[in-house]
Amino acid sequence: MAMDFSTRAFPVVLLATLALAGCGGGQSDLLKYIDQVKAKPGGRIAPLPQIKPYEVFTYEAGNERSPFVPDKPAGRGAAASPRPEATRPKEYLEQFSIDTLKMAGTLSQGTTNYGLVQTQDGLLHKVRPGNYVGQFDGRVVAVTPSEIQIQELVPDGTGTFYKRSATIALD
Repeated sequence: MAMDFSTRAFPVVLLATLALAGCGGGQSDLLKYIDQVKAKPGGRIAPLPQIKPYEVFTYEAGNERSPFVPDKPAGRGAAASPRPEATRPKEYLEQFSIDTLKMAGTLSQGTTNYGLVQTQDGLLHKVRPGNYVGQFDGRVVAVTPSEIQIQELVPDGTGTFYKRSATIALD
């Protein structure tokens, strides 16, 4: 018993027709609600609040500290604070934050001890005292079998720098 296309398509067409017929009616309650809303009288809008006039203030404390210039921290002048070397070329490991670097071990060549530092991409790099790592001019101070000791120059926000110790420890 073969069914032709017209007998298979008839139920689908019938269902589509019934579905579309159901969408056409039932809007009378919506139209009533719209008429009720339009029939209500409009309300008054509250007046805007009064704006107080601006009081002009003249700053007349010429001999006192300006509130627009930051204070210099006591005991640390710009000349006394350590500063990074601006002319020194950057080393490869200075592009990485210290907390993303891992110590993978040590290596001795002659009398020099090297620390093996692993970056996030898995590459190993040799560092020794005097090399720079990290984003705050971190200088390697010592390499021990368990850690790499670093001295950083961190800006304090007022144009000066302070020294901070950091380490990269062996896992």
